[in-house]
This record gives sequence, structure tokens and C-alpha cells, in this order.
Amino acid sequence: MAVEQLKSEVTGSVWKIVASIGDDIAPGDSIMIIESMKMEIPVICEDGGKLLVLHVKEGDSVAEGQNLAEIEI
Repeated sequence: MAVEQLKSEVTGSVWKIVASIGDDIAPGDSIMIIESMKMEIPVICEDGGKLLVLHVKEGDSVAEGQNLAEIEI
């Protein structure tokens, strides 16, 4: 079992979480949307897998490079 950490590419806030723990995520699907400077930036799971952990919730502030979630690939 390999675990991939999904990190924020920008500083902003978690606007919406679109996936739940335990969901199977297809390659290229987004798991949440970050709002930064009035833009919506999706957090995309490149390889796909199962969502194991969410480290943030809607409304949380996030920093660039912050770990947001873990995916079992």
C-alpha cells in the first residue's frame, strides 16, 4: 500500500470538499476546491485511489505546500 499526500499549491481557504473519506477517486478527479484571490482552484488527485484522510475542513485557511489529504494508491 502506497500513500500519496495531496498538498495545496496556493495559499487560500478550503471553499468546498467534494469527496468523502473512503471514496474511490478516479485519476484527474478533484477532492476539494481552494479559494484564493477570488479564484477557485481544484485539488486534483493525479493517480487516483482511495481517500484515506482529510487534514482540513471547509472554511479552513491553508498555506502553500500544506498537506490536505492522503490517498491510498
